Formats: sequence, C-alpha cells, structure tokens
Amino acid sequence: MAEPGPVPEADPLVERYLEHVRVEKRLAQRTVELYALDLQKLQACCREAGVALTGVQNPHMRRWVAQMHSAGRSGRGIALILSGWRGFYTWLGREGLVPANPAQDLRAPKAAKPLPKALSVDEAVQLSAYRGDEAAGGADLQVRDQCITELLYGCGLRIGELTGLDVTASAQARGWVDVQAAEAHVLGKGSKRRSVPVGSKALEALQAWLEVRSGWAASDAALFINRRGTRLTPQHIRVRLKQRSLQAGLATPVHPHMLRHSFASHVLQSSGDLRAVQELLGHANITTTQVYTRLDFQHLAKVYDAAHPRATVAGVKPAGKKNG
Repeated sequence: MAEPGPVPEADPLVERYLEHVRVEKRLAQRTVELYALDLQKLQACCREAGVALTGVQNPHMRRWVAQMHSAGRSGRGIALILSGWRGFYTWLGREGLVPANPAQDLRAPKAAKPLPKALSVDEAVQLSAYRGDEAAGGADLQVRDQCITELLYGCGLRIGELTGLDVTASAQARGWVDVQAAEAHVLGKGSKRRSVPVGSKALEALQAWLEVRSGWAASDAALFINRRGTRLTPQHIRVRLKQRSLQAGLATPVHPHMLRHSFASHVLQSSGDLRAVQELLGHANITTTQVYTRLDFQHLAKVYDAAHPRATVAGVKPAGKKNG
C-alpha cells in the first residue's frame, strides 16, 4: 500500500461517527483520536481505489489488509485498524447507509509465533558445569539443583515430568529413573508414558544427589524433595533455576522449559533427525516439533554469517574479522 498523501478532508459521515462515539458512547478523547486516525487511513484507501465510503465492499477490505501486511504492518496493528473500521461500518448499518458491514468477517493475519527461547550450546554447558554458590542454600542444595539442571537439559523433560519422578519404580509412581538402564520413565501430557535416555553427566549428578538425599528425613517417595522431606513444587524449581542461571553468569534468567527447548534444538542440530526429537520430547504431532527446525536454521545462519567470506554485503567484512 502506498504511503497516504495529505490527510483527506473529514467526510461528514466520519465527523458524525466521531461525534457519536464521543458523546453517546462517551469514549476517552485519546480513543476518539485513534478512531479518527484509523478512519483517515480508510478515507485514503477509498480515495486511492476511487470508491466512496458507503461503496466499500469486502474485496476492497481484503485487498487493503493484504497491502498493509505486505508493507510490514504487524498483525496486531492491522487488527486494531480493522476494529476501528468495523465499528464505523456497524454504525453506518444502523443508520441505514450501508446494506452490510464489509469488515465484519475480516480478520488480520496471525502474528508469527515467536521462536522458543533456547540457550546456545556454550551457555548450556556453562550452566551445567556451574557447581553453585554454597552461600545460596548450602552444598546439599547445590547438589540437588545440579541434578535438576542436568535432567532438565540432558533429557528434555517438562517441569511436571521432573517433579513427578520418584526414587524407585512402583505402581503408584508417575515416573522414575532406571540408573542401571540409564533411562528416565516419565508420564507426559495426555497421561502418555515414554522413556528417554539419561546421559553420563546426568547420571553422575543423580548419584551425587541420591547420596545427599539418603541423609535427609524424606517423608515422600519423590526424587526431588525439600529439607522438610516433601516433594518440590514446579514454582520452587523455577525460582532456584533462575537464581542458579544468574549466579552462573548467564545474561538471561533460565526457566525449566528453556532447558527443554535447548535440549531439542541441540539434538536436532547434531543429528538432523526430527522424528527422533519428536519421540524424545513426547510430542503427539510432529508439527509441534518442527518449530525446532527454525531454531536450527537460526544456528546455521549465524555460523554462515560469521564464517563464510561471501556472507557480508559487497565483500565488506565486519569489524574484527581478519583475512586468512
């Protein structure tokens, strides 16, 4: 859509509508001003298309929405404009000036879903290697938090799957870790069970935690407990992990699901096996897993941009890069 020219003279219908929302609907002055801006855009579109305000049809609206989207306006911005236009034509309909509302069934393009936040491999290793500050709860708690971190990142567990782990397998257990087989058995979404491999670092951290836990007065079968012996809550783990990530020197506070995203992204980067990542995460539909291919491409793009001699515009290397 071309940039609008001079602000069009206010159409009498627009003036009447703005007076209606100002006096009868008693909207705030700032809201009325925003409505006026939206209707200025509408008038500019009508002038460009050679159509009167009362002659606008649904195809006109669809074309204008597509033009705004192509010009880079966000889905939320378009939705707000459409809301203003929809209100105007609703009023015109009540006044008997248009037979139908051309914006009634029109929706703005959906905003692109943001990529899941994931750590880089170096950041994940930095967090996993951090041995904790004993002043932040004592050495025993640091051993427990180390094990929590290793299992979340090393197995890609959801926070609910982690807190549901028991020390040993039983008919009542929602999940447990089989140390001998190096497998975690968890109960995921939809009450679906799955098994995931447990890496050597996570097993080492688990063995250290089990030794500490055996000295606590455990009143619960839970694998992860507090000093009172009761199962940890997801909120408690979120707070501890956030503290741990900041103490480890990471720029961004880490939450449990970020470690799950990091697990999936890093496994996919190394293997390229989307189906395997789907199984490891326990996704019922592979389309849910496909978001990680976008993360993988981001990683590839960064590597390309940093390493390829033809990645920069007109052969100009960024500051700091050397030939050779």
